[in-house]
Amino acid sequence: MKQQRFILVLPLITFFLYACSKESNGSNNSGGGALDCSAVVNKNFAADVNPIIQSSCATTSSCHGSGSVNGPGALTSFTAIFNSRNSIRSAVSSGSMPKNSSLSTAQKNSILCWIDSGASDN
Repeated sequence: MKQQRFILVLPLITFFLYACSKESNGSNNSGGGALDCSAVVNKNFAADVNPIIQSSCATTSSCHGSGSVNGPGALTSFTAIFNSRNSIRSAVSSGSMPKNSSLSTAQKNSILCWIDSGASDN
């Protein structure tokens, strides 16, 4: 009797373990899944990424504006943003930044793909 239950339960356990081990294809910017940057066209620093950072992150000294000492500090120039790109990527992909607002999926993808594409000053 115990052997019959085991034979019946084993496929169920295997199914649940397999289902839980797969990443969701719909959540491609969560930091764990791969983001297809070939489909993201808004990944230019000057036109796309910097405006997002300036309006959402570098707003005041209590965030990442001039004089900020929070996290990576002020994010007011290409050099500062480039040097902080790993921290920015982590914070954006996890959704922990910006603190008092949120970024749209398109904004997140712009930042993540800019970083993943080499973070060039373009």
